[in-house]
Amino acid sequence: MESKIESLLRPIVDELGVEIIKISLGGGGHNPLLKVVVDKAGGVDSGMLERISRGLALQLDVEDLIKSAFRLEVTTPGLDWPLTTNADFERYRGEWLKVMFADGSSQEGRNLGPVSDHAFMLLVEGSKRVKDQEQVIEMADVNKVVRAINWKEVSRTK
Repeated sequence: MESKIESLLRPIVDELGVEIIKISLGGGGHNPLLKVVVDKAGGVDSGMLERISRGLALQLDVEDLIKSAFRLEVTTPGLDWPLTTNADFERYRGEWLKVMFADGSSQEGRNLGPVSDHAFMLLVEGSKRVKDQEQVIEMADVNKVVRAINWKEVSRTK
């Protein structure tokens, strides 16, 4: 079902330069939820979400793909969405990340993008006495990677 929905959605998102992150149909019963998660480098604004939602709703009505009443939610991933693929690290290149390692430790830094199928580069800010440092992070060592807010940078802009 998700692949059929994706084929209906593809022309709409391609026109807007938006990527489909996830499509899920769940909740069963009389009023299932069709959730579509989309994003693009630089972000997706509410107008784009509305165009995608309206376009998909029209396509679904015409194709009569979902036989019962359903709820449609078109959204972006949000800061807490885990980055897991090279496409994720490419999409969020330059953004601040929080890496939570399997050993319980964590590290924050600027995402410099993927370096292989199983690793990405993180720029960890130094201090007055310590230079910034590039670190290759192996995904095998990671529990979770999410986007975060660099509070030092925020406080500098005030």
